[in-house]
Amino acid sequence: MNTAQPALSSTATSAIGFFERYLTVWVALCIIAGILLGQWLPAVFRAVGAMEVAQVNLPVGLLVWVMIIPMLIRINFGAMGQVAGHWRGIGVTLFVNWLVKPFSMALLGWIFVRHLFSAWLPADQLDSYVAGLILLAAAPCTAMVFVWSQLCKGDPYFTLTQVALNDTIMVVAFAPVVGLLLGLSSITVPWETLMASVGLYIVMPVLIAQVIRKALLARGEATYKGVVSALGPWSITALLATLVLLFGFQGNAIVEQPLVILLLAVPILVQVLLNSGLAYFLNRRLGVAHCVAGPSALIGASNFFELAVATAISLFGLQSGAALATVVGVLIEVPVMLFVVGVVNRSQRWYELR
Repeated sequence: MNTAQPALSSTATSAIGFFERYLTVWVALCIIAGILLGQWLPAVFRAVGAMEVAQVNLPVGLLVWVMIIPMLIRINFGAMGQVAGHWRGIGVTLFVNWLVKPFSMALLGWIFVRHLFSAWLPADQLDSYVAGLILLAAAPCTAMVFVWSQLCKGDPYFTLTQVALNDTIMVVAFAPVVGLLLGLSSITVPWETLMASVGLYIVMPVLIAQVIRKALLARGEATYKGVVSALGPWSITALLATLVLLFGFQGNAIVEQPLVILLLAVPILVQVLLNSGLAYFLNRRLGVAHCVAGPSALIGASNFFELAVATAISLFGLQSGAALATVVGVLIEVPVMLFVVGVVNRSQRWYELR
């Protein structure tokens, strides 16, 4: 990945693919399509919802693998050998990702969902909304962060190292962190389902992706890049298809209370701005180069929403408030992260003044 990038306005077009560039538009269209289809074809959605084995919805599980595996093929876990060269930036990102973001989101969920907005939200879904927000914050971004790093002229080796390290930690830490925060939020933790979700949506995709990665690299760098590029649209398409299913099941609740999506977006937005700002500030205080501080702030703020959506469905069901809350994260991810990228780029001169 080339670190010499043009200005944000022109880079955004070249660095982000067609689907990714307009992800928020596609998500909005999927919301509309899902709601309409759910109203017109309720029997079809009931049949899809019934396709379950051990609390895992098979159509959604398949779509999630199509979402996640192409992203994980990009990850080189051998890059973790470069940790020592970026230890301060990596330390900041790990601190924000694992010790600040999940806990701050649990607090924000308690403040906004249980108190400030509780009068405008369905009372029987409050716990589920908080659970969805926690799941969203407990999963650090894996794929889109490469785009954010490129847009802010980030060090590609730092980004690769950080993502590989985060994914490794996620295998062992995601379930305990989620379980702890759900317990602290007085939400029953279905541990068997949670551990099954980790195996199904983290461990197995990671193993499969690494096998595919090695096989592709054995055929040459050109083959590897070509396949990864070709798989990108499939990943986003699977995400959009999952959203259609989700909103097909959530349609009645959304039609009756469209304000829910707007209210759930507030704690997510606050979390992104809080954690990106904290990571950026800590990197500056520690004297980290801007090309590392930028992606560090962005990695610290963005979420692996594909994993969050899948886990929310497994734990709480397709029609749950948790699933809806994670989907709201998808809806606002791209515009909010592009805003943060713009702030990082415009503040470079200030950042480098010591």
